[in-house]
Amino acid sequence: MSNRLFQGVVVQMRDAIDRTIGVIDESSTIIACSELGRIGETIEKISTETLSVADLLISDGYTYRAFTGVTKSDYAVFVEGTDELAAKYVSLLSIALYNIKQYYDEKYDRGNFMKNVILDNILPGDIYLKARELRFNTDVTRVVLLIRISTRTDVSAYDVVQNLFPDKNKDFVININETDIALIKEIRSNIETKDLEKLARSIVDTLSGEFYTHAFVGIGTTVTGIKDLARSFKEAQVALEVGKVFDTDKTIVSYDNLGIARLIYQLPTTLCEMFLKEVFKKGAIESLDQETLFTIQRFFENNLNVSETSRKLFVHRNTLVYRLEKIKKLTGLDLREFDHAIVFKVALMVKKYLSANPVKY
Repeated sequence: MSNRLFQGVVVQMRDAIDRTIGVIDESSTIIACSELGRIGETIEKISTETLSVADLLISDGYTYRAFTGVTKSDYAVFVEGTDELAAKYVSLLSIALYNIKQYYDEKYDRGNFMKNVILDNILPGDIYLKARELRFNTDVTRVVLLIRISTRTDVSAYDVVQNLFPDKNKDFVININETDIALIKEIRSNIETKDLEKLARSIVDTLSGEFYTHAFVGIGTTVTGIKDLARSFKEAQVALEVGKVFDTDKTIVSYDNLGIARLIYQLPTTLCEMFLKEVFKKGAIESLDQETLFTIQRFFENNLNVSETSRKLFVHRNTLVYRLEKIKKLTGLDLREFDHAIVFKVALMVKKYLSANPVKY
């Protein structure tokens, strides 16, 4: 990648300097040059090791200088000519290319480093060593948001999200695969879940409102310390998967708000199947029609209040009581009793979970 980076700068500088200019690597091979035919040529008389201890070096009508800013450089610049102007050109180029490469490496390596951290592709003992090497702040509070694109358009969702979070020193936008984008966001330590949900909402609204791209966002828990970012990322994945099963109407799901759904998601399917068999008589749950299931849902939403539920359903109170009695007869559970209602609610969620068969992380 450095070769392409250097060649791009050399091409832009070619007309301004009006001399042959180029870059050699540690093997003394020309990796970028204003004369394209010379790329790949080896200059045997010059080495970056020799140039690192010298200010300037003149050889065969060219002036050479190692990248300024380091005691040992793997790259050197050369400019056609041995005059004072050539010395100035080569000095300016060495400073410019060094800073460009440093900026690129810092940006690229940090992003790659963060991707390895959240995907658990780096040993725990190496995390802090690499972070120190990259001058990475490990003590701030961060959170991982996982953005999953459900509809594809010509617009790059990755570029959109990157533009929303331009501070490359604090926030990292990482492509996970064709549909998933991870946002590692630096936040204040006392931030609330509702504030993170507002942030996620702004991402979803921007993608859908301006670019017609439908997306879901899973929010992990906030962590202090870089090592725990992998956990926050996995939690964001779980939030999306659990939300897909239990909260199909939600586009933003926070791991902190999953409640009992998170517990069910972590249970083995064999245990879930045993639980259903113990709770319901054979065929009892299948015998409930859509109207009855809708009534049950509204009954739970209104905190088991018969009068309030009948009002919301626009039915007579006695009609609702009749339906509840019918449910009791079919399942053996009286939803007006709190303990029975809890068991029934959990059982419905377990059945929904088994039907969805979500991916586990």
